[in-house]
Amino acid sequence: MFPGNGVIVQQQLGLGTVGALDVRNACSGFVYSLSVADAFVRMGQYKCVLVIGAEVQSTGLDLRTEGRDMAVLFADGAGAAVVEPSTDESGILSWSLHSEGQFARELWCEAPSSRVPGRVTQQMLDEGRQLPRMNGRQVFKNATTRFPEVIHEVLAKAGHTLDEVALVVPHQANQRIGDAVVQRLGVPPEKVFQNVQRYGNTTAASIPIALTEARDAGLVKKGDLIVLAAFGAGFAWAGTAMRW
Repeated sequence: MFPGNGVIVQQQLGLGTVGALDVRNACSGFVYSLSVADAFVRMGQYKCVLVIGAEVQSTGLDLRTEGRDMAVLFADGAGAAVVEPSTDESGILSWSLHSEGQFARELWCEAPSSRVPGRVTQQMLDEGRQLPRMNGRQVFKNATTRFPEVIHEVLAKAGHTLDEVALVVPHQANQRIGDAVVQRLGVPPEKVFQNVQRYGNTTAASIPIALTEARDAGLVKKGDLIVLAAFGAGFAWAGTAMRW
């Protein structure tokens, strides 16, 4: 689909002719976008980058009984962050990006498709191929492996260890995955922030929403070491270590 949402936001905010970039990575989109913003700022190309994670999924879900496995999980939401040069030791310390396209069809929405004349056919609609599909077993297996991996990876890049972390803020996939990540990391549950039970999985929006709530609850304080991590469609996963 085109154009991307970025140019619509640019127009609505009245931002003149600033650049607008869409990062289509669904669940890991916010962390991927932070890495792009961090790179732009570090290279001196931009001094202020607005990063938005936003999703409207309710209009694309299968609300019939056949689609209940996904419909009960996903939700709409939005969150944003401003990335600027740091004047102290706070900020983004490291990030890692990964993908494994062999699993793309395990969590995807096939139609509309650029491979098909007209993008969508009556047969596609009749078969529900315009609705998202997920292999829950495969997603769970990979997510519970990749989350801990990328968390340890970004900490090693930043020269820190898990015991120094004040809070892990993961993409809010689902409660089972969140609980499994807590167990595999071997940390107290209160060190991994979860709010999926209140909002569902808002994919790209889930981390900025969760990070805001953690800050407002006093769980994130100046100088704290924070880790963000996400896994989802693609399969694509990513992590970021930052000093608050």
